Amino acid sequence: MKVAEYVKQGLKNFVEAGEGLSGTCTQGCHRVTVFLKREGDRIVDCKFNATKRCKKLLAITDYMCELVKEGKIPTEEELLSMFSEEKEKDKMKNRAQIALGALKEALAQST
Repeated sequence: MKVAEYVKQGLKNFVEAGEGLSGTCTQGCHRVTVFLKREGDRIVDCKFNATKRCKKLLAITDYMCELVKEGKIPTEEELLSMFSEEKEKDKMKNRAQIALGALKEALAQST
């Protein structure tokens, strides 16, 4: 899938302000914050906010949140496989690392 197609379908997990355990990852001008909501040992919701409106970062982070809500902690490869049609592989890999960095920080707060 192309990032533009994913974004056109609508970001389901983007919020202006979030609640719950959060983790932030910043790299250059890109910044993303992931918000996790837990009930016991289970993550029941995952939302995010990004200060830079990078479509690649928005799409990868939104998809990551969907996987987290399904009970999966995705790998970089899983995130990138969703957007295998994208040509800028280095940028996609970088955006996946930013999203996963924020998720890792949020998960660390919850243990």
